[in-house]
Amino acid sequence: MIYIFDDNAGEQALTLKGELHKYLIKVRRHSLGDILSFRNKESVATLFKYKIITLEPRVATLELISAEVLEVKPSKELHVAWCIIDPKSVEKVLPSLCEIGVSRISFIGCDRSQKNFKIDFKRYDRIIEASMQQSGRTSFMSIDTYKSITSFIEEFPDTKVFDFTQNILQDSSDFRRVLIGCEGGFSQNEKELLESQEVFRLDSKMVLRSESAVMAVASKILL
Repeated sequence: MIYIFDDNAGEQALTLKGELHKYLIKVRRHSLGDILSFRNKESVATLFKYKIITLEPRVATLELISAEVLEVKPSKELHVAWCIIDPKSVEKVLPSLCEIGVSRISFIGCDRSQKNFKIDFKRYDRIIEASMQQSGRTSFMSIDTYKSITSFIEEFPDTKVFDFTQNILQDSSDFRRVLIGCEGGFSQNEKELLESQEVFRLDSKMVLRSESAVMAVASKILL
């Protein structure tokens, strides 16, 4: 863990209790005199360093020793438009998408998306925050939804599309927005709608799952 989110980060003293105390002291085995890094979600760019000055079985007291603006941001931005799939599949790759630098994910209700899938924004936010603490990233990845591909393309006409085509994504490719379908791909109506968009595929003979495609495309563009 590179840093820890705490609502009181920035104050002169911090008190560790409960699960955080158990994790840092029992699991990570921090002891008196150790220096820990904290950030406050309200001012995430500032890194606060604290020293453990008292240590008891259930409580630890930390003293602020430094504060500096230290941002860790992706060098590029990528907005992923992702047709809705099983949230459990999303949760498996969401930490990795955060770590490699995806800036925004817009989930879209597509023709082949199952209608019973619901976006749990609070759960996704918790996963993203945990990933940020592990990777050191200081820019929040935003999550939102669109009712249809039509409404998304109307707002973002520069969107590239990942689908079956002869056009292979090159190593030098660089763009800011990509649309990726759900399991089963795009319907015929959606393909007709997307005829005016630039379409590409990866240089692979294998058929990728939706979450594998998102990871592969994002990695190729951002890393």
